[in-house]
Amino acid sequence: MDELLDWAYSQTVGFLGAFFALMGNMGVELFDLPWVQAVVHFFSQLGWALFGVSLVVSCFEFGIEYSSGRGNIRQTAINCIKGFMAVSLFSAVPVRLYALSVSLQADLTAGITGFGASIGDVGQAIIEKLTTPDGLIEAGVDFIFGGPTFNPIMMLFCVILMAYAVIKVFFANLKRGGILLIQISVGSLYMFSVPRGYTDGFVQWCKQIIGLCLTAFLQATILAAGLMVFSDHALLGLGLMLSAGEVPRIAGAFGLDTSTKASLSSAVHTAQMAVNTTKVVASAVAGK
Repeated sequence: MDELLDWAYSQTVGFLGAFFALMGNMGVELFDLPWVQAVVHFFSQLGWALFGVSLVVSCFEFGIEYSSGRGNIRQTAINCIKGFMAVSLFSAVPVRLYALSVSLQADLTAGITGFGASIGDVGQAIIEKLTTPDGLIEAGVDFIFGGPTFNPIMMLFCVILMAYAVIKVFFANLKRGGILLIQISVGSLYMFSVPRGYTDGFVQWCKQIIGLCLTAFLQATILAAGLMVFSDHALLGLGLMLSAGEVPRIAGAFGLDTSTKASLSSAVHTAQMAVNTTKVVASAVAGK
């Protein structure tokens, strides 16, 4: 009976991991919708437009610096190449990276929980276990806490913490596809600064994309691992499940912030700088 309960518990946890993977795939499938593709295409064209304006501005800046003897054509060319690569990939690579992280999470969760194992495999394992003397002794071990130490209050406390951890990860997965769309939209505004050599904002944007994909992979995986450990070591499993909700905060401490607050403020500053610089260049050309 314990073996059957373990199998049923692992299949339930595996289903939960597969459910989170399905939610992640819904975030990926969001980018297959026609109106989302139209939004991404619009910001992609905006990024190309800002890249073209930035090339003109960088040429003016190079001419001004060259006239004073401080021009560096090699560095200017490298910055332009960086800008071309950034504007070509910023709308496609984040979606592919997010899809890869969701796929890896689904495969690893299935491997941890043994999701998909048939009842026949469980029955064969039970028969093999009961044919040994040690297996007959281990067959009397209780499922979670053991019979004499069972405490209803402790069980209720554990159930509440489990529900809290699962719901927190659930809502985090629910909004992740929309956050990725916002980050791609904001990333187009950095295409004005990259060809001119100002890459700090774009590097921070790349870290946010990596942090989002890393969080999508780690949160559901650690939650499934905690649920599997809970059957044998309740408090240790609860600790793992609660730590899954701390993944974004820990990633932010190492520079992989998944929030869009800092990205939006720096992108707005970059857009204002692009508009002001374009006005200056247009007035200078009109004056000539």
